[in-house]
Amino acid sequence: MSYNINDKGYYGEFGGAYIPEMLYPNVEELKDNYLKIMSEPSFQKEFKSLLKDYVGRPSPLYFAKRLSKQYNTKIYLKREDLNHTGAHKVNNTIGQILMAKRLNKTRIIAETGAGQHGVATATVCALMGLQCVIYMGEVDIARQAPNVARMALLGATVIPATSGSKTLKDATNEAIRDWINNPEDTHYIIGSVVGPHPYPDMVARFQAIVSEEIAWQLQEKEHKNTPDYVIACVGGGSNAAGAFYHFLDHTEVNLIAVEAAGKGVQSGKSAATSILGKQGIIHGSKTLLMQTNDGQITEPYSISAGLDYPGVGPMHANLYATKRAEFIAITDQEAMDAGLELSKTEGIIPAIETSHALAVFKRKSFSPNDIVVINLSGRGDKDLATYIDHFNL
Repeated sequence: MSYNINDKGYYGEFGGAYIPEMLYPNVEELKDNYLKIMSEPSFQKEFKSLLKDYVGRPSPLYFAKRLSKQYNTKIYLKREDLNHTGAHKVNNTIGQILMAKRLNKTRIIAETGAGQHGVATATVCALMGLQCVIYMGEVDIARQAPNVARMALLGATVIPATSGSKTLKDATNEAIRDWINNPEDTHYIIGSVVGPHPYPDMVARFQAIVSEEIAWQLQEKEHKNTPDYVIACVGGGSNAAGAFYHFLDHTEVNLIAVEAAGKGVQSGKSAATSILGKQGIIHGSKTLLMQTNDGQITEPYSISAGLDYPGVGPMHANLYATKRAEFIAITDQEAMDAGLELSKTEGIIPAIETSHALAVFKRKSFSPNDIVVINLSGRGDKDLATYIDHFNL
């Protein structure tokens, strides 16, 4: 069984492109060209050059000595937090801005939750001199003020989404509306492995640099190119898709996807899509989705702005359905405690999204010889106010 996308744009029964007619030209243009453009030597050369000299890749694979001793296993942290802009998101925005330029688009739109994708999009638009409009939920604008300021400094226009829960889902709705109204000159840089085909696959391919590096870095450090476990947090799931990508068909590598349980999976304030979701369509793809009995999308909740999405990317829905990945739901409290623990144990303050992945060590035991790679998807600067409030620092 392959866990990659098929030629119809599906991972098993999940994926596809369920879009309004107005968007067909845009999505078809992208679908017909993305693989061809990505395989061009000039594209690969420019992409790799920017990842190296602008983003600062490869990101280190760091052996967390004190954390490993504490949990009696070998814990490696893939340091995506050290990328320019502070998270994994920039890998994808570099790729997509190069794609947009080759498709002769002059205006870029994006949605953002935690603000990291918005910052990464604003960054590459400044780099390439393209107009940039970012949609962000009003609630997220309030809780991620430093990232909103960064986007403004970089020249982006930030437009608040004021409908629904005023978070990521609503920002995505607004971005899609914009795209429908501006099909000719606009490219929509989706920030996760969500949306209509080819976005989930294209974003996963741009993020696959993460697992590509993990393989050769492990070869250097452990003389084998596959870990025993790869652990990553999942909202839409782009950092997890990148960390899992080159190991999908290596079934000896255990994949653990960590979702936000919020106040508790059954509390009504959660974003644990794999447990609470059922098959539905959101933002152009068929996937697992939190919804009421009559199909209305239920509002997700997480203390981390990047994980409160009511669905999950179709790749992850398939990994869940086929049991290729184990899904674990972590509460706000567990995540905050894990973030504090890493800060005090290794001197690394993680994004609260990543803290969910780190909390797995309290839930699951690993053997002393297991090689466990955690994708440290982002740094915690953007979350300092939340950490301060939570711990009364």
